[in-house]
Amino acid sequence: MWSPWRGCRRCSDGCKFCYIHKGDVKRGVDTGAIVKLPNFDAPIVKKKNGEYKMTSGQVVYLCFQTDFLIAEADEWRGECWDMIHKRPDLHFIFLTKRIERLDCIPPDNVTVGVSVENQDRAGFRLGILSELPIKHKNIICQPLVEKINIEKYLGNVELVIVGGESDKNARPLDFNWVLDIREQCRRHSVRFEFRQCGTHFIKNGKEYTLNYFQLMKQAKEANINC
Repeated sequence: MWSPWRGCRRCSDGCKFCYIHKGDVKRGVDTGAIVKLPNFDAPIVKKKNGEYKMTSGQVVYLCFQTDFLIAEADEWRGECWDMIHKRPDLHFIFLTKRIERLDCIPPDNVTVGVSVENQDRAGFRLGILSELPIKHKNIICQPLVEKINIEKYLGNVELVIVGGESDKNARPLDFNWVLDIREQCRRHSVRFEFRQCGTHFIKNGKEYTLNYFQLMKQAKEANINC
């Protein structure tokens, strides 16, 4: 994990029950304060012997507690890109709901995952993603709050992840929506992963209420990844 800054702002319907905001409330932290963190330069920090602390070959999950493309971090992002370029031996992954703000074409050691929650955001964000010459692209349909069609955006996508919303007031996830996206992926030979059920999960017309610890377990037991 590499978190050069913390803090985020809700930007669309999928942010309604965001785990970042909920976690910060419990800790008494202001999520809206986007601040640079002490480990900002983590990828290039070296040990006393001159070797990097982040050892070669690792996958680095970037900004999983915020959005790498958030406007409040514009003044720092250039330095992050420089560090990413300096470490071609690492593979960086970041997720974003702000793909329209991408300010450069990422190098080949970066995977960009674009999050979508409904058809409106899928059309907007994936329409942009599909036009960008990014080598590694993922689509994250989580939290999925309605049935969506992403088939025309699957060209050159490596992975699609689907998951439901986690909260006592979460919007339900219908298993049929999950299976429909899976079939879209199968038709285009794109890897598919069902990451988690929703707190309120509909299967065969019946709604179930699951606790937090069941969400990933039940998705795994569905055994539909391909």
